[in-house]
Amino acid sequence: MDRNTVTGLLLIFVITMAWAWYTMPSEEDLERQRQERALQDSIAAAQADEVDTLEQRTRDAETTEPDRRERLADTEEEAPLTEERRRSMGLFDEASYTDTLQTVIKTPLYEMTLTNLGAGPSKYVLLGHKTWDQQLVQMIGDTTRSAYSLEFLSTQNYNIETDVLLFEPLFDESEIELSMDESIDLAYRYELGNGSSIVFNYTFFADQYAYQLEIELNEMEEVISGTNVEFGWKAPLNLTERDFAQDATNTAAYIYAGGTLEKFQLSEMGRDEMRINGTIDWVSTRTRFFGQYIKPVTGSNAATVMGEITGEPGEKSTLHHYQSFVQSGYTSSPTLTYELYNGPLRYYDLREFHDSAYDVIEIGYALIRWFADPIVRFAIIPFFAFGSMFISNYGILIILFGVVVKLLLFPLTQKSFKSMAAMRELQPQMKEIQEKYKDDPQKQQKETIALYRKAKVNPLGGCLPMLLQFPILITMFFFFQNSMLIRQEPFLWAQDLSAPDYILSLPFSIPFLGDQLAGFVLLMSAAMFLQTKISGGMSGGASSGGPNLKIITYILPVMLLFIFNNFAAGLSLYYLVYNVLSIAQQAVINKQIKTDKPEELEQAKEAAEKKLKKGRKKKKKK
Repeated sequence: MDRNTVTGLLLIFVITMAWAWYTMPSEEDLERQRQERALQDSIAAAQADEVDTLEQRTRDAETTEPDRRERLADTEEEAPLTEERRRSMGLFDEASYTDTLQTVIKTPLYEMTLTNLGAGPSKYVLLGHKTWDQQLVQMIGDTTRSAYSLEFLSTQNYNIETDVLLFEPLFDESEIELSMDESIDLAYRYELGNGSSIVFNYTFFADQYAYQLEIELNEMEEVISGTNVEFGWKAPLNLTERDFAQDATNTAAYIYAGGTLEKFQLSEMGRDEMRINGTIDWVSTRTRFFGQYIKPVTGSNAATVMGEITGEPGEKSTLHHYQSFVQSGYTSSPTLTYELYNGPLRYYDLREFHDSAYDVIEIGYALIRWFADPIVRFAIIPFFAFGSMFISNYGILIILFGVVVKLLLFPLTQKSFKSMAAMRELQPQMKEIQEKYKDDPQKQQKETIALYRKAKVNPLGGCLPMLLQFPILITMFFFFQNSMLIRQEPFLWAQDLSAPDYILSLPFSIPFLGDQLAGFVLLMSAAMFLQTKISGGMSGGASSGGPNLKIITYILPVMLLFIFNNFAAGLSLYYLVYNVLSIAQQAVINKQIKTDKPEELEQAKEAAEKKLKKGRKKKKKK
């Protein structure tokens, strides 16, 4: 690894840091956040004295029951049908239906429990996906009522939320099983005493995670104040991964409108919301690998997403709760239609739902998204989809993919490695030129350029090709870190390629590294070290850059160990393969370089040596 290579790496590091600094909040923003946090803390402190015994029992239960970590500690949520709640809804307290009923829908993909308390799903189990402890994924965090709610202001000035209303099921079945290609329509009705009604009509399909909902607002003009209603997902989504902090970090809400994706995510404890006006394509809330979407088919005019974090974001006891709502006008069309999706964040499933639904997956920095997105959609994902038809082991597919990427980048890496090798051959002459003209920088630069020209070596030949590779390498970094393709896929000692493959436990914890070491990361760092030695970074290549450059070449593999240790094993496996292939390529080039351009290099060396000898003779005569 010569001066140009290290310069390129440092340049990329500087650009990354500059971008992070540019997107960092201003002092005014930070001060506003501190003031808001102080206000929230003071409110919380004032309310602490009013916490009753029931709330205390709820908190104690949350501490002892792991399954409830994903639920918001809201007493009102736990007891939606108290007399106080019922009296607060005016006309909507007069509904006569009082029985709570549940219906189970079974398909090859999922098992959904529908409740008439809110007329929607209260439980949603994915049959083909498991949590880190091998339990079936249950997406909905609050199972006491429907995850969906239609909300509006009544003409009696009450805030109406349908997830606390008991609907009448317009069907008799308590359990429904669908085979492939089958579908079913189910309806719930809420009737008011004045003849108005709200009807939820669902259509479920056995072969997809998406389903449809039509909401009929019959004769509701005299009941609903204004011309708009909001429909949204209120329940928290359960976290499913062993690495709680990373799963929580990916938890967020989104609004897609006008061809632009807006991400809403809290970075600290508290509550906040974001609202966008205009025609809405879809809204979503998600965890790392699973999510729900709402796509309004009839007219929409705004969307709101809300979030709450109850503690430090990285703590396991912290709850991450996001909600998403779509606002629509109902006066011109009393029937509101929505397409809904609950399931894994897999490309082909999401593409069927909406072309842009996969945009919630991070596949690169915003500056290179235009480049990364088509590569992921039309090259990487199709490669694994096609390869999985013949090879079921995704570890082997990652190895093959690393080989393919290396072959595609071969022209760039070949030129870069050859330039570095040629530069290394000229290091002795360059060093002598630097020593001879150390007091005359202009002369030193002139002689160095003359040496390059004589040898037909481009000093940027090793740096520019490497820089051109980085958008691809960064895309690979984000894809393997965030893609669901490798979730819970085993390979060798790694039980889950989407999680770190820890093989060594340390008796102490190291900052930024942790108390465990991942296997593929150790191998990747060792390969990086070996590649540096083969490329001359530990000897001649580094010597011209002085001791500081030599130290940097030693530090880079260690930096990679710290950076990648807690990342997905599939990512480290990919870079391991890439580095091993680079080692082989560099070794072959090192043998070939002396025969590729022997005459130019020798002539350049001889010319440089003659000039240096003449300079020495002149010094002796003086």
